[in-house]
Amino acid sequence: MTAVNARSVGGPTADGSNAPLVTLENVRWHVPTPRGLVKAVDGVSFSARDGEIVCLVGESGCGKTTTGKIAAGLLTPTSGRVLYEGRDISSLRGDDFNRFRRGVQLVHQDPYASINPMHTVGATLSAPLRRHGFASSSSAARKRAAELLDLVDLTPSSDFLDKYPHQLSGGQRQRVAIARALTVEPRFIVADEPVSMVDVSIRISLLNTMLRLQKELGTGFLFITHDLALARYFAWGGRIGVMYVGRMVELGLASDLVANPQHPYTRALLSAIPEADPELTRTKTRVELRSLEVPSLLKLPTGCTFHPRCPQFETGICEVSVPQLLAPGSKVAELDSSNVHAVACHVVARG
Repeated sequence: MTAVNARSVGGPTADGSNAPLVTLENVRWHVPTPRGLVKAVDGVSFSARDGEIVCLVGESGCGKTTTGKIAAGLLTPTSGRVLYEGRDISSLRGDDFNRFRRGVQLVHQDPYASINPMHTVGATLSAPLRRHGFASSSSAARKRAAELLDLVDLTPSSDFLDKYPHQLSGGQRQRVAIARALTVEPRFIVADEPVSMVDVSIRISLLNTMLRLQKELGTGFLFITHDLALARYFAWGGRIGVMYVGRMVELGLASDLVANPQHPYTRALLSAIPEADPELTRTKTRVELRSLEVPSLLKLPTGCTFHPRCPQFETGICEVSVPQLLAPGSKVAELDSSNVHAVACHVVARG
């Protein structure tokens, strides 16, 4: 097996600084519709350093996939900035833009739709290798494609190079999608629900493959999922950001966030996770919400958007103003610091 793009996790960027590799600054993505303005993403900020894992967690429709596409440069934010190595990607041109495009790759949720059914696995992997100059000939591209299949545990690679997508299982297709992302030696992969459409029995195997790639190659991940249990497993050495209807409500080290959740929404999500021990699951205290109804993005509540459902709701505060994502006791969000545990909650901020 040949390792590619090996880097020191958390090390300096290409310009020699120790700045975050990818940063989202107050990013918004608002979409006008005949029924009104949809605030799919509304002021999201976070950063990821070289080799770091950041997970985005939340219910369907919370904006996490849109945020991932913005981070990958597939969507242009309505406002705010996306920085790569400290530079606004909207200002990148020529070789600088190509370096960003190669440096940040996306693994889509649906392996059945993201791979061209007319191409073999070998052709799918060879195309970007030839296009971006990572292989000078067809034979070199095929050899490198075989190495990439070995890297994602599709072995022996000779059994897969000439197969078409319909001849593969869902898990095998997703491994091909990951191998395709690795063809251009990315520094950061946006993985959008990468295991949600594969059998439960092989989800952990796929997660372990990506964790091994992060460890061996130094590849960072933005891992998007609605399952906090998966986020807890995958990002235990990284950070978790919890999103709710377009906004980030909590962000911190995975171990801290799971052990000491601050936001009422995070507490509710964690309380709903079944434990391996059936007795613990039966005796686990559930967080009771005031309402089970998720608000429409066309008609968001005033103030904190979670207040109609929040068990800690306080009249005259929560419905009045939008809480900022801050570390407790702080008035400034230092979201590029990996050890900050930030929460967007008026009640938590008051202590």
